[in-house]
Amino acid sequence: MMHARYTLLIVLRLLTLAAFCAISSAYADDYSEVNQLLRASKLNEAMVKADVYLAAKPRDPQMRFLKGVIQRNLGKSAEAIITFTKLIEDYPELPEPYNNLAVLYAGQSQYDKARAALEMAIRTNPSYATAHENLGDVYARLASQAYNKALQLDSSNAAVPPKLALIQELFSPGNKGQRPTAKPPVAAPAPVAAPVASAASAASATTAASATPTKPASSASSSATPVKPAVNDSAVKDVEAAVRAWAKAWSAKDLPVYLSAYGKQFTPATKQSRSAWEEERRQRIGGKSHISVKLENLTVTVSTTGAIAKFRQDYRADKLAVSSRKTLDLQKIDDRWLIVRESTGS
Repeated sequence: MMHARYTLLIVLRLLTLAAFCAISSAYADDYSEVNQLLRASKLNEAMVKADVYLAAKPRDPQMRFLKGVIQRNLGKSAEAIITFTKLIEDYPELPEPYNNLAVLYAGQSQYDKARAALEMAIRTNPSYATAHENLGDVYARLASQAYNKALQLDSSNAAVPPKLALIQELFSPGNKGQRPTAKPPVAAPAPVAAPVASAASAASATTAASATPTKPASSASSSATPVKPAVNDSAVKDVEAAVRAWAKAWSAKDLPVYLSAYGKQFTPATKQSRSAWEEERRQRIGGKSHISVKLENLTVTVSTTGAIAKFRQDYRADKLAVSSRKTLDLQKIDDRWLIVRESTGS
């Protein structure tokens, strides 16, 4: 059933987030200890340690997130819903709490609430792949309910049973917990991170900029025709340099350079126009007093059609600290490697 599929998916997401949250060394042991207890299913011990930590730091987003996971695993769904709801109130820029709240609602067959929560997760971080996948599952369940209702009202409607059968096959025991074999191009991956977002990485990390942005001179190349890149070590180094320059500009809040890292072919994960996306990015980035974006485990693959860069992104902004996996698809435009797609949580 869908419930089981959602349960599996969310446990994986929560554990991944807990394992990779960007945390200061002063508190790394606390997060690690609670996470290890959670993994070992020592839930009561994990809850005690989480509560002790939160007594001293009640607003800490990562530990509150972990507490919600523990509550959910203890079968205390109502308490977990309260925990994630309050976390959203305090940190509305984080997509993961919305995602996890949606999973809890789906487990209670409250699919309309699950849909609304997932749409907020995606609005917060348009490239959160996990939320997109979960939303697809919720839509499928809502469709199943609608088709069943249609059959109740008109059992002679021959067009409905085949549609219903497809959905039932999707959520059959043999498919439970599986992910699609063919995923859409990631621009964030989901999630995530953002975390993802991740708990915020992706979320606070995937934002937007100005409706009437100042077009930097360097962005002129983004309107050129993509060039067939050479596949060699030099190309890999050039892509790595482009990705690190993008992260450096983001950290420096250098919006002209940051925005010029995106090619004309770049399409926001939502239905936003490019100008609306840039306006949102400007507001998100410009609204932070301090930003730090660090990349770890950067790997680059270059082909004759472009390049793919995968890495772990540690994002810090003011009091927010998040880590998530991120994927950038790049194309060579004239002599520059430019981002044409990004995803978090992949």
